[in-house]
Amino acid sequence: MTAPLTPPPPPHEPSPGGARPSPGAHPGAAAPHDAGHGNAGHGNAGHGAAGHGQDGPGMRTELREAAVITVVVALVGAALGPLWLWLAPHVPLVGEAVDGNWVVYLKDTEGEQAVGVDGTFVLLALACGAVSAAAVFAWRRRGGVPLVVALALGGLLGSLLAWRLGVWLGPGQDVIAHARAAGAGVTFSAPLKLSAKGALLAWPLAALLVHLGLTALFGPRDPEPYGPGPFPKDPYGAPLG
Repeated sequence: MTAPLTPPPPPHEPSPGGARPSPGAHPGAAAPHDAGHGNAGHGNAGHGAAGHGQDGPGMRTELREAAVITVVVALVGAALGPLWLWLAPHVPLVGEAVDGNWVVYLKDTEGEQAVGVDGTFVLLALACGAVSAAAVFAWRRRGGVPLVVALALGGLLGSLLAWRLGVWLGPGQDVIAHARAAGAGVTFSAPLKLSAKGALLAWPLAALLVHLGLTALFGPRDPEPYGPGPFPKDPYGAPLG
């Protein structure tokens, strides 16, 4: 038998590449760091549940504000309808009796009054969209999905209300009866008509674009991730920012 060339390390010294166990530690005991990590995870879960509870009332508040915005913006269409009827050009018609039957035709076949009716509605709708978006932004600067949807929906409902109200307040739809009442060869105004139904989208589109622009220019900014101070550096000394 020969003696080993290298004696084993003493019990109180750590073996090469290993960590020195603490005196009296049980081999199967968990590290305190692990226990603290588990407690921290439990605390984070509780914090997440509390945050979810705080988001509930905020979302309900946004939905209430969105409902108010939808109703108020839509009611503005009640003022747009009479304004459209007042500012839109009148399309002249003429009626005459032919073999006992009344025939109605345009007095000016090359006139552009019908195009002017649609154009007037579009211009008024664009103005209403811009004003409504500016008013909503001034009232609540921090936007959100419910607010934007309410602004677009309210603009569409306002356009529909203005269209139907203007037609209802304008000349009657029965042009034959109107021609008989006016008499043969007498010029009278045609019923108010919106030929291009795409004009109904002018209000919501203008509201969305104006609100988006105001939010981008004057809305609140998110804080910088590293703050105003110097940026942190990587292990090689290069700035991370």
